[in-house]
Amino acid sequence: MRKRQFTALLYGWVVVLGLILLTSVILALLLRFTEMDGAALSWTTLIAGLICLFIGGIVSGIKSKQKGWVIGGITGLGFTLFTFLIQYLGYEQSFSLQQTLHHLGYILAALLGGMIGVNMTSGQEE
Repeated sequence: MRKRQFTALLYGWVVVLGLILLTSVILALLLRFTEMDGAALSWTTLIAGLICLFIGGIVSGIKSKQKGWVIGGITGLGFTLFTFLIQYLGYEQSFSLQQTLHHLGYILAALLGGMIGVNMTSGQEE
């Protein structure tokens, strides 16, 4: 893997983690100060995660300037691996079927974002 692709992955992962942390703070405040219930929180976190991974994929694609679907997919896989390691090593639990499906959606969102990100830079010089 070339240096540009690795740098693109790092940018994507940092953006994803930053957005996830920001979203977590916002959702915690909503839970504290509103009447949000568990069902609404589940859907909200899924949608927020998809948006965060999509944006991270776009950033990776823009930085990479080529092979957007690969870079986006690896961005999503990296996030999923990071989440799995925290859950498995920290809480001694593996992914449930629902979490696996959510993370497949996250990977697909990042993959799509990577493709769009590469195409956003297609007319620009390197």
